[in-house]
This record gives sequence, C-alpha cells and structure tokens, in this order.
Amino acid sequence: MIEKSTNGTKSEDSEKISQQTDMEKVQDFQRKLYQKAKQEKGFRFYVLYDKVRSMSFLRESYRRVKAKKGSAGIDGTTFEAIEKEGTEQYLQTIQKELETRSYKPSPVLKVYIPKANGGKRPLGIPTIKDRIVQMSCKMVIEPIFEADFEDTSYGFRPKKSASQAITKIKENLQEGLTEIYDADIKSYFDTIPHDKLMIVISKRISDRNILHLIKMWLKSPKVENGKISGGKKNKVGTPQGGVISPLLANIYLNLVDKIVNKVGGSFKRIGIKIIRYADDFVLMGKEIPKEIIQRLKAILENMELELNETKSKKIKAKEDPAEFLGFTIRYDKDMYGRNMKYWNIMPSKKAEKKIRENISELLHKGNHYQPEKLVKELNAKIRGWLNYYTIPKVSYPAMSQRRLRFYLSTKLWRYYNRKSQRKSRLYRQNAFGKLVSKYKLIDPTKMLKLPTLVNA
Repeated sequence: MIEKSTNGTKSEDSEKISQQTDMEKVQDFQRKLYQKAKQEKGFRFYVLYDKVRSMSFLRESYRRVKAKKGSAGIDGTTFEAIEKEGTEQYLQTIQKELETRSYKPSPVLKVYIPKANGGKRPLGIPTIKDRIVQMSCKMVIEPIFEADFEDTSYGFRPKKSASQAITKIKENLQEGLTEIYDADIKSYFDTIPHDKLMIVISKRISDRNILHLIKMWLKSPKVENGKISGGKKNKVGTPQGGVISPLLANIYLNLVDKIVNKVGGSFKRIGIKIIRYADDFVLMGKEIPKEIIQRLKAILENMELELNETKSKKIKAKEDPAEFLGFTIRYDKDMYGRNMKYWNIMPSKKAEKKIRENISELLHKGNHYQPEKLVKELNAKIRGWLNYYTIPKVSYPAMSQRRLRFYLSTKLWRYYNRKSQRKSRLYRQNAFGKLVSKYKLIDPTKMLKLPTLVNA
C-alpha cells in the first residue's frame, strides 16, 4: 500500500520505529500515507485495517478521545472506570474484537444542546469504545482525503481554522468580490445519503474492513428517552457527535468544492470563489447571477441534498452586513473621519450574547466558588472567546471587548453583592479590578491574542 524506504538497513528502520512514541508512529504513518495519496490521485488504498487495530493507534486514539472530555455513552462507561480496571487491558479487548471481526458499535445516545437562536441541536454520543475505534479509523484514513481536499475548505481539518476562513473572506472582499451568497444546506448531517457517500469513499479506499466499519457507524441506531430509532434500515445521515462524522461530512461536500473550483467550470469562468467551513459556506464574486444559484441547487439536488432557500440569501456586502462563523462583516466609514471606508470584521451580536450567557451561567452555578476557582473558570471562557474573535490585522473586536469588560464589571459587582450576607472579601469593592490585579482575571480590553492554556 505504501512504498517502503530503501534507505538504511531493515534492522536500523526497526530500531528507529521501536523507539518512537505512539504519537510519532501515527504521525510518521500519516505523512507517508498523505504523500502517497498526493502523488497518485487515482490510487485506492487496500491495506489499512491492520493499523486501525494496532495497539499504537488504539493507545493514541484513547489519548485523543480522553483529551476531548466527552460524556459517557449509552453503556455508562466512563474514563475513570476504564482506568480503574486498566486502560491497556481495555484496549487489548477492543483490539481482540477488531482482530476477530466481532466488533459491533453500540447504539448512539441522542441528546439535544441549546443553540444561539434559542432552538436545540441534536447531538449523538457514541460510547467511549466506539469513539476510540472511530478515532483510530479517522487517524488512518484522514491523510488520504486531506490530500484530495480543496484549500477553500476550513472546517474540522488539521491546521485549518475559522480564523483562516475569515481571513480569506476579507482578502476576497478586498479583491472586489463583494457580492456574497450565504448558502445553508437543510439538515445536512441528517440527510447525507449513505450509498453515495460510500461510493465517494470507495474511490480512495478498497479495504473492505474499513468500509464495513464506516457502514456500521452510519447504520448505528439512536436511543432517545429509552426509545430506539434508525438502525440497518436507515439510509441517510451521519450522527452529529461521532468522532468520524465531520470527516465524512467533509468528504461528501468536497464534491461541491471541486465543482466550484474547477478550472473552466461555470463558477470559475466568472470568478466565483467558495469559502466553506463544514456545512456552512459562502460563494463570493463581483456578481452572483441567478444562473449560478440555480446551478448550485442542481448540484446539491444531484447529491440528494437540499438548499434551504429560507435561510440562504444573496448579500451586497458594501450595502448590507454579512454574518459568517460568528463574525459580522460590514463596510464601514473610517473611524477617524477620513473620506474612506474599510472592511470591519467583528464578533456578531449573537456571539456577544452567547459569551454573556456563558458567564452568567457560570456565576449562577459557582455561587460558592472561591476567587481562585472562579477566576480559573472565567479565564477559560474569556480566553477562548478572545482567541477566536481576535484575528490580527483582520478582525476589529475592540468595541466588543469593551462591552464584555463592562458586562463583567457589572455582573461581578452584583455577584459579590449577593454574597454580602456571608461577608465576602470582595463585597463593596471593585470586584472586577480586584480579581484582575490580585487573582489574574483576564481583562478583555487587552488586545493581544492570548495563549490557550490547559487547565488555565
């Protein structure tokens, strides 16, 4: 499947491999796989399953799954319970199931999480065991498809981010691509057709065991309030929450990216560009004629997907604001009164509301927290928000940061005022200022991009 290196002796290569950590072994294999896939666009990979069930991949998979700190699935098994019994033994049991082909995924626990618009988003929670196997499979096949993905796709990909997508949007605007079609695919994750998805995957992978794993995950039944739905009869959808689901979603929508970016195609001929983050994407051009939108609809219909025409809209960005990935994009007058305009990219009102709600929820939950613990929890939220919305030389979050600072100051004063009966040390003081100076609470008005720290 991958050409072996002829440099050095076999014993030297074996010794080098034996000294590698699990992560290094995975990364080394992924590099070779990516290079092979990049060099041979039509190559179908046929020996992959042995890596999925290898202990090096399973151990690294467990480490990555645990780092995400997800909840237990339908079986109730937690990381604590696994480690109490012995992680290595647990992984060996999984390996045995994969070796004997007796592995079968458990039903997915279906829950709902609140959305910014007040609605709820369905989320599937596989068991930890299934997440481990999915992660191992993902680590094996991802490099193959990464070699095929277009540069205009930014969501759930290694070394890609929302900030890069926003940066590219600004570059396109500055180049004069100021007409935007904000496209919304109706219930994308729930409507991906299994048969067509598997055809796309099999163009690159011929390993039957890998294909069988993916089919089983697609057919996994869901459990909601004790009731089972889906299963083998289910022909569409990838469960949101599954480790491998974002990759499968990207593999299928890569078809759209390739059509839009095709040299000589109807989109490329008139200068239309696409920026996609998972199932959220925009088309950008000097003008986006109706024919292009009809062409997009036809492409999606052929893929058995539906454009949500109620939510999808065309925007003249120089006249009306556009929103994408939590940012608002506006063409504003110069803040210093000069006779010029600039592209102003800032956190959206929904994004500001969301961080305030998160802070309010934390303060309500942490009514008995000591200042040190409260600051630790607040900093994690503030740091994540600032890091996401602060894109040097691209976004301008200063006003939002000042509003967040004012909200924190007011909210913390009320928080400690409620605690006055217990003689809180910060009662009747400038609680925000005190927490900043003494306990290192982050002041949102500091413009630098903060490092993301573990347990900070």
